[in-house]
Amino acid sequence: MPVGVKICGITDATGFDTAAQAGARWIGFVFFDRSPRDIAPRAAAALSARMTGGPERIGLFVQPDDIAIERVLDTVPLDGLQVYAPQQRVIEIRQRFGLPVWRAVGIESRADLPVHASPDRLVIESRPPAGSTRPGGNARQFDWTLTQGWKSPVPWMLAGGLTPDNVGRAIALSGAEAVDVSSGVESAPGVKSPALIRAFIAAASGVPTP
Repeated sequence: MPVGVKICGITDATGFDTAAQAGARWIGFVFFDRSPRDIAPRAAAALSARMTGGPERIGLFVQPDDIAIERVLDTVPLDGLQVYAPQQRVIEIRQRFGLPVWRAVGIESRADLPVHASPDRLVIESRPPAGSTRPGGNARQFDWTLTQGWKSPVPWMLAGGLTPDNVGRAIALSGAEAVDVSSGVESAPGVKSPALIRAFIAAASGVPTP
């Protein structure tokens, strides 16, 4: 089965159209005001409406309460939620909204890899650096061999520090079945590069870039 690709932090029509046309399986919208990729629900809805079907739309939330999620879902039809929150809170969100929920987990060692099932999918990335104001991989890699032989309780994807140049190696070393990229396909913070999106998806799929 081909490695699935998620292009996260989409903020404009060019990024959305390129990701969809290049074969991304998922497109991510970030609903977190500290991120340079933060997008208003109405803007996300307008982008999503550019295509019927296509990649699944995933909303990213950080420690959200139910009202924050409801506000987005009232405006943007989403296919799933990617959440930075403790395991129990992720389970509550799954029960409350009935959508697939992905739990993002930052790791430093093999001991940090989850052994208990989160609702639907895990996003495995580097822990944020000390003092960071944002969760997530923060464009930082971890030792990709840490996930070799790991028996994930649910499907999982690799994130953090991925680029068109290293994603093939990252997949080979980690055994990832899916990958998630944001800053690694940008020409500036929050600005997606069509050329880098296409190159990343081609590299993740094992297809030489023309």
